[in-house]
Amino acid sequence: MTGRPGGRPLVPAYLSTGGVARPSRPQLERLSVLTGTGEPAPGDLPAAQLALLEELDGGSLTVVEAAALLRLPVSAVRVLAGGLIDRNLVLARAPIPPAERFDPDLLERVADGLRALKHN
Repeated sequence: MTGRPGGRPLVPAYLSTGGVARPSRPQLERLSVLTGTGEPAPGDLPAAQLALLEELDGGSLTVVEAAALLRLPVSAVRVLAGGLIDRNLVLARAPIPPAERFDPDLLERVADGLRALKHN
């Protein structure tokens, strides 16, 4: 998955997924968080899945971050991650939802309280 000088990968994305076009886990999104389970990688693991596991070693990445590191399309990483999830080598969780809108009145009261503490 090293790239050519022009930036294009040597291996087309469809080959890195073994020709599989759709992930086995359609709920995987661009911002789904992937984490390795720590299980040892089996010897029959394709190189692209092994590379993804190595990127997840000791931490977590979103699907889009893993795609950038592996220099693969997000769709290919979704396929690779789905296969690893099926083999219990990777865990995935839904993206963290955006925070709800803050209450401006609450923020004003907090700021007033901080100002009062500063003047004491």
